[in-house]
Amino acid sequence: MSLRYALLAVLTAGPLTGYDAAKRFSSSVGHVWSAPDSQIYPELRRMEREGLLVGEEVRWGPNSTKTQYRITDAGVESFRVWVNTPLGYSPTRDVHRTQAAYFEWASPESARQILLAHAAHHARQVELLTVIRDGIKAGTDPAISRRLESAPQSDRERIIAYKVHMYDGMIAQANMEIDWAREGLDLVNRMNPGRDVDQPE
Repeated sequence: MSLRYALLAVLTAGPLTGYDAAKRFSSSVGHVWSAPDSQIYPELRRMEREGLLVGEEVRWGPNSTKTQYRITDAGVESFRVWVNTPLGYSPTRDVHRTQAAYFEWASPESARQILLAHAAHHARQVELLTVIRDGIKAGTDPAISRRLESAPQSDRERIIAYKVHMYDGMIAQANMEIDWAREGLDLVNRMNPGRDVDQPE
């Protein structure tokens, strides 16, 4: 997936300024595709030059304007082609598994702290993603509310169901990471008898 299609996905819900697109991006698509503002703004301008978006100056405050971007028919078609195309898989780059494979070089205390931090990070992810998923189910999440406003009634159930399915997958992945960290803590304990290793909450 490229940044371009992530931005087109956000803009299918309606026009946005670059600032709002970056905000919407981080609170929706940003959970599966990370990009800083320094990449988002140039990509919006590039997409405008290529005819995928139209930019229009809109008033922003009493004395200034901002560019608001609207997806064009060409942009919709490009997004539709992408979403209907089976995607390849990127080469695996898992720094955490790579590090864990060489824990014989780490002190038991360091390995323990690394695994506890891994479990804690993913526990926070489970909490965050669960709140968002439940908000989508209820139709109260700001990103889904905006999308539902512009969608026909007949599409709303599908819109919610597919988004919930995506978040369910991310929650399952995060829970798997917590389980993996707990198993790693057990392993560190077995490999270092007499030195207790705490389990994450």
